[in-house]
Amino acid sequence: MQSLLLPAATEPWNGHDTQLVVVAAIGIALIVFLIVKLKLHPFLSLVLGSAFVGLASGVELGKVISNFEDGVGGTLKEVGLLIALGAMLGKLLADSGGANRVVDTLLGKVSPKVLPWAMALVAVIIGLPMFFEIGLVLLLPVIVLVAQRSGRKLMRVAIPALAGLSVLHGLVPPHPGPLVAISSLNAPLGITLALGLLIAIPTVIICGPLFAIYAARWVPVDAPKVAGGIDTEHTQADPDVKRQPTFLVTLLTIVFPVVLMLLKAAVDIVDPNSKNPSAARVFFDFIGEPLVAMTLAVLLALVTFGYAVGFTGTKIGSKIGASVGPIAAVILIVGAGGGFKQTLIGAGVGDAVAKWATGANISVLVLGFLIAVAIRLATGSATVATVTAAGIVAPLAASLSPGHAGLLVLAVGAGSLFLSHVNDAGFWLVKELFGLSVGQTFKTWSVMETLISVVGFALVMILSVVIP
Repeated sequence: MQSLLLPAATEPWNGHDTQLVVVAAIGIALIVFLIVKLKLHPFLSLVLGSAFVGLASGVELGKVISNFEDGVGGTLKEVGLLIALGAMLGKLLADSGGANRVVDTLLGKVSPKVLPWAMALVAVIIGLPMFFEIGLVLLLPVIVLVAQRSGRKLMRVAIPALAGLSVLHGLVPPHPGPLVAISSLNAPLGITLALGLLIAIPTVIICGPLFAIYAARWVPVDAPKVAGGIDTEHTQADPDVKRQPTFLVTLLTIVFPVVLMLLKAAVDIVDPNSKNPSAARVFFDFIGEPLVAMTLAVLLALVTFGYAVGFTGTKIGSKIGASVGPIAAVILIVGAGGGFKQTLIGAGVGDAVAKWATGANISVLVLGFLIAVAIRLATGSATVATVTAAGIVAPLAASLSPGHAGLLVLAVGAGSLFLSHVNDAGFWLVKELFGLSVGQTFKTWSVMETLISVVGFALVMILSVVIP
């Protein structure tokens, strides 16, 4: 195993850096206290926590506000619109009887013992080209209905799906984090993709179906009555449905945006010239963008889950409107989580952590992992953690073999998934969609993310001994 060491940091850790980290820790504790003890709404708690961190860090008053607003805007433009589109698709999927069709087929073809493994496999397929948030809102109706119909506790079914989505998002191209790290570290895409899949499969198994056994015992909750705006207690098809969609039509509609994103990824690999792209790449890059792909999927669902089953235009319009109202709070909370993240970054917490990390005298693989972990804990953003950690260790990547450069990408990716908590928009998305408390979300989602990070990195280190 190669053991390259970083030089000492040019700017040593100082008292101001310590102050920033302490303020960030107090801010996180404050948010948890306001939500858990005072029962304050998470949105207001995140706003207050962000204000405290900004002011206590010495950020000028105007920047305290603009940092938070930038974080909210940046998160909602990426995630908020996708959540809304996913809710529209999910509402039509449920009311047309399509979700029932998928669930009945799964339960009819798969034994109860194999069900968690089937959910993990479905999530891996959905999650291969897709952002975590999109995959979750697409699978949400299926997850809650499978839990309800099978009689399984929610976490026994949800954790395998969450693990499949999260592992693929953090470790496997064409997801943005791994792609950025590959570019920064000049790692070969093909080798990194192969190693990523090799590590992802056992990681999903351990952190999904196997960990779900314990997660379901720690948090033995049933499927929520309402999930993402869908009433899971009354999931029979709408009385106006004249003919339910077939399983094949339902499946093709669900995977339609997945296919568009896969085509985009494939064309980007075949035609890597981004400065002078071909007409085909321009076209597929457009339709494969998450926002465009999800919009096209909703338009397709208007036909397959709307007009084709007997709904009128007025009926479809009312269902689209009804799908958005219940998720308004979810979107606000996720946006505020992004605002808190940006407040931490704007205060300099991420830079302080990076400065500490450059003074370490350890293996580059370990260092890349630890930097990503520290920045993930400080800022809540897996992407920020990946970009920053890859940038810090990039000077050493030129000396690595192609295999070890790929492993460095995966070490950084594994670190970026460590311990999702209150400064991560994904934490709030999982909490709100599944109707969990903050404590229950920590016991399930946060522990699962930490386990994914540790298992993934352990596999990286094992492969580093074998791969030249």
